[in-house]
Amino acid sequence: MPIRILIADDHSVVRQGVRSLLEREDFEVVAEAENGLEAVQLAEKHQPDIALVDLSMPVMNGITAVGQIRSVAPRTKVILLTMHTEDHHVLQALRAGVKGCLTKTQAVEHLIGAIREVCNGGVYLSPNVSGAVVQAYLGKSEAPYDPLTDRERQVLQLVAEGNTTKEIALILGVAAKTAETHRVKVMEKLDIHSTAGLVRYAVRRGLVQA
Repeated sequence: MPIRILIADDHSVVRQGVRSLLEREDFEVVAEAENGLEAVQLAEKHQPDIALVDLSMPVMNGITAVGQIRSVAPRTKVILLTMHTEDHHVLQALRAGVKGCLTKTQAVEHLIGAIREVCNGGVYLSPNVSGAVVQAYLGKSEAPYDPLTDRERQVLQLVAEGNTTKEIALILGVAAKTAETHRVKVMEKLDIHSTAGLVRYAVRRGLVQA
């Protein structure tokens, strides 16, 4: 049986390139997602062996998606692809439960080995990512404290991306009143009381790009 893989990245060119690389090695790409929410839905539907998940995606970012994928597809092992090597991003990813973490600049060189290592029960970090982990350990770095739940973090990202409460409700499949309640709780927990402030916080935490 070939290893079954889900690819989640908001850039179609990246997805096509990764698919081509994987299919040359006889892996089976069962689905492609262009945002984190779609990745969770497709992981639940297809139950792949591996989910390749981009860190920076719209609607739901990779870190939040990891936790939800592990919930709906517990056998699926997640490998995170990222442009970021800052130690707090790497630590967040590992604590979220990823089994592999690669920078996109090294993905072509290391991706196949990473998939095989993770499928065999190991953990794979590309060289520049493992360097960030070592530096974090030596500096005793901690991932920044985050008081938000997964759903609240998703609402924060959607607010920072410019969605209205009604649009957020539609994306999440909840009532507008429920979406507004989540938004209010986010503001209370973060002690931030303006949309501009939420956007700045989301950028600092890597939920959206500046």
